[in-house]
Amino acid sequence: MPKVAPVQPEDPTVTPAEGPRTPPRATARFREWLGETRTRHTPPYPRHRWARLLTYFVLGWIALVIAVGGGAEVSDSYGLAFPVALATTVLQAVALLLAGWRPVPAWALSLAAATVTALLARPHLAALPADGPGANWPWTTPTLIAHIAVFLLLALRVRVSGVVAALAVTTAVTWVVQGGLATGRYSGTGTLALALCAVAAVTGAALRGRQEARSELVQQATITVEERARRTLLEERSRIARELHDVVAHHMSVISIQAQVAPHLVENPSPELLENLSGIRANALEALTELRRVLGVLRSEHPENPEDPYGLGAPATGPAPDAPQPTLDRLGALMENTRAAGLDVTAEVMGAIRPYAPGVELSAYRIVQEALSNALRHAPGSRVRVEVGHLPDGLRLVVDNSPPRHPVPPSPGAGHGLLGMRERVAMLGGRLVAGGTEGGGFNVTAFLPGDVPDPPDQRPTGEQTP
Repeated sequence: MPKVAPVQPEDPTVTPAEGPRTPPRATARFREWLGETRTRHTPPYPRHRWARLLTYFVLGWIALVIAVGGGAEVSDSYGLAFPVALATTVLQAVALLLAGWRPVPAWALSLAAATVTALLARPHLAALPADGPGANWPWTTPTLIAHIAVFLLLALRVRVSGVVAALAVTTAVTWVVQGGLATGRYSGTGTLALALCAVAAVTGAALRGRQEARSELVQQATITVEERARRTLLEERSRIARELHDVVAHHMSVISIQAQVAPHLVENPSPELLENLSGIRANALEALTELRRVLGVLRSEHPENPEDPYGLGAPATGPAPDAPQPTLDRLGALMENTRAAGLDVTAEVMGAIRPYAPGVELSAYRIVQEALSNALRHAPGSRVRVEVGHLPDGLRLVVDNSPPRHPVPPSPGAGHGLLGMRERVAMLGGRLVAGGTEGGGFNVTAFLPGDVPDPPDQRPTGEQTP
C-alpha cells in the first residue's frame, strides 16, 4: 500500500494568491492606528478626474509661491542668506505637496522645517533695529500658511485622535521655542499659529466625518438593495416550492387511493400482491404526511404558533392554504381579468393542445401571469399579445406588449418579477429571453420542455446525460 504523506497544518500567514505575509511593521501599525485612508477617491482629492487635476494644479501653485516668495520674505525679515531661507521654505512646500498622500510624514516635515527656520532666525533677532517693528517669530507668514494647509490635509485623512496628538505636539514645540528660547526683539506668533491650526483641525475633522457618514450611507443603501433582492429571491423560491408541493401531494394521494382500490379489481389476489399494495399505500401515506408537514411550514408566516400554522388569522381573513394550483386551462380567465383592468389582450394558440406535466403547466401559467402583471404596472393602456405554442418538444410562451399609452405611475413592487420567471424556467431546464423592443414595448419569450429532466444527481443508474 502506498504511503500517504501526512497533512501539514495550514499556515495562517500564507495564502495561495498572496504568498507569505509579513507581520505589519511598527510604522504600518502606527498609520493604521491613525486611520489614514489610502484610496485615491477619499479626501482631500475629489472623485472626478478633472477636479483632482485642478486640485493638483492649485496645490502646486501654492507650493511654488511658498517656496519662492516665502524664501524672499524670510530672508528680508530675519536677515538670513537667501539660499538658506529658500531651503527652509522649499521644505515647507514639499511638505504641502506630500500631505495629500502621506499626511503624517508631511506634518512632521512641516513642523521640523518651521522649527529649523525659527532656530536659524533666533541669533539674528538681536541684530534687528530697536526702533523698527519686531519680526514675526517663531512662525513666519509663509511657514504658518504652509503648516495650516498641511494641518487641514492631515485632519481630512487621519482620525481625530491622531489630529489631537499632532496639535498637542505642535503646541509643545511652539511653547518650547517661543517660551524658552526667545531673545531679542520680535512679535510672538505662537498663539495665533496654534489658534489657526486648531481651526484647520476642526474644519478638516468635520469634513472627514461628513465624508465618512456619506460613505456609510451609500454602503447601507447598497446592502439594503442586495438584501431586498435576496429576500425577493427567497420568497419566489418559497412560492415555487409551495406550489410544487401541492402538485406532488395530489399525486401521492392518487397513488394511495389506487393502491387501496387495486386489490378489489382482481379476483383472489395473492398474498404477495396484497402485501406489496399495502406497502405502497403505507409509504404513500407516510410521504403525504411529511409533505403536508413541510407544506404547512412553508405556508406559515408564524410556524411556531401551532394554533394557526398557516398564519391565516381570523376566519375569512386570508387565502385558503389548500386551493388548487392553476393550469393552462385557466389562461382564458386570466386574460379576461387583465382586459377588465384596462389592457387590450389578444391570445393565439398554435399547435395541437396536449397535456403536460403539472409543474410545466403551473410554471407556464405563472410566467404569463407575471408578464401580464408587469404590462399592467409598467405599460398601462398598451396592447398585449399572448402566444401559446404547442411544439413537439415543449411549450413556447410569448407575451409582447406595446409602449404605454398613459403615464406610468410609480410601481410599489420590488422590481424582481423577471427573477421569478427565470427561476421557474431554470428549474424545468428551459430558456427565457426578456427585454425591450425597438418600438418601446417589452417582450417575454419562454420555452418549457415537455419532458422535464431529472436532476443530474438523481438520474436512474445507467442513464446517460446528453
